[in-house]
Amino acid sequence: MSSYFTDLAQQYIDGKWRPGTGSWDIIDFNPYDGEKLASITIATVEEVDDAYRAAARVQKQWAATNAYARRSVFEKVLRLVEEREAEISEILVAEAGGTFGKAAFELHLAKEFLRESIHLALRPEGRILPSPIDGKENRVYREPVGVVGVISPFNVPFLLSLKSVAPALALGNGVVLKPHQNTPIAGGTVIGKLFEDAGLPPGLLNVVVTDIAEIGDAFLEHPIPRVISFTGSDKVGRHVATVAASHFKRSIIELGGNSAFVVLDDADVDYAVDAAVFSRFVHQGQVCMAANRILVDRSLADEFTEKFVAKVKTLKAGDPRDPQTVIGPVINSQQAEAVTGAVEQAIAEGATALLHGATTDNLVEPSVLAGLPDDSALLQQEVFGPVVFINTFDGEEEAVRIANDTPYGLSGAVHTADIERGVAFAKQIVTGMFHVNDATVHDEPIVPFGGEKNSGVGRLNGETTLEAFTTTKWISVQHGRSGFPF
Repeated sequence: MSSYFTDLAQQYIDGKWRPGTGSWDIIDFNPYDGEKLASITIATVEEVDDAYRAAARVQKQWAATNAYARRSVFEKVLRLVEEREAEISEILVAEAGGTFGKAAFELHLAKEFLRESIHLALRPEGRILPSPIDGKENRVYREPVGVVGVISPFNVPFLLSLKSVAPALALGNGVVLKPHQNTPIAGGTVIGKLFEDAGLPPGLLNVVVTDIAEIGDAFLEHPIPRVISFTGSDKVGRHVATVAASHFKRSIIELGGNSAFVVLDDADVDYAVDAAVFSRFVHQGQVCMAANRILVDRSLADEFTEKFVAKVKTLKAGDPRDPQTVIGPVINSQQAEAVTGAVEQAIAEGATALLHGATTDNLVEPSVLAGLPDDSALLQQEVFGPVVFINTFDGEEEAVRIANDTPYGLSGAVHTADIERGVAFAKQIVTGMFHVNDATVHDEPIVPFGGEKNSGVGRLNGETTLEAFTTTKWISVQHGRSGFPF
């Protein structure tokens, strides 16, 4: 593992591994024990420019390459991920603080998305449309957008980088990837290395490890990228979307959530408890789809709450390298302080702490809070950590109102013995995704993934990825002769 951090602690620009030339270094720490994993001198505005220009230079030839030849690269990347799975898992655990179970889940999904990218290379189709003008033929071509800028987050870094990078490349684009500063290897340079070793043309994929303190908005404002794919917080996402729009760029914005997990009066309580615990505490709650709010029909509240708290108490918090650990560290001290502060604020506002976890450095133990006042600002925001709020409701109408009472709209779940009742409930919730009798945390390669309201703009996966990273072009052909008014 150490050699990976040493070898990949560089910029990957125009097919070359090289140090950045910025005036300071990003220090890559293990969030559990504070071990220094790597030191990376940041990329400057000039190096961002080099990366975009390299991608643009190589992209035209790549787009003209036979799609069957293009897809062979992704077949090789998939084989390399399978061969290097153990090493990538160690990187994810050390850098992102997740458990090996979370790493296995992330890598499983990453391989599924790579398989979809292999097929995606062959998916773009043109059309011939009729014309009201005699002798005229309308051809509609689907073409790559050119170059895509990808900004990825720290929580699921390998997967969430790959699910934009791989399809964008498969569809004939060039890519410049900017990983999160806390996960520059897992979310960035390890992906550059995989594609380099798979034979991707040098310069087509570039990885720049940098910070807005150094480059400002240069990554977004650069004239070359036509699409920006961003995954992260709604605060930063709003800025990204605004800057992109001001430069007439398309943006795919995948942001946070405040998902409701709803337990109706006919739910299987034991099953709902299992699904709810996973929905909130997977990767210590650092998942955009995680259930921030658990809403339980008053008739089941006592039973559900007792069983839920009992199960949460069994979740071991500690070293993510320990196979028994479920709750590892949050990503950094700022996040630990924010999560701990949210618990203290909830208690100050009148919530009852059914379970009050301790905080030691970046390790935040689970907290379960009940009875938070309906007007609390905490119920309107995303808490990115192992904290959950349980509130009760009386009847479906009130459950729908509470579930929708949030500026976010990413995911959610409802549990009921009547599947069609669950579907009818789901249709009333303003979200991009909703699940009946399951967890709130799901992602699959061919379903449209994305949110409503403050949870983002646009969709990824399957056909929606095709729309995200390609554009259409109308070319008309007049086989006869047109008539003109002058």
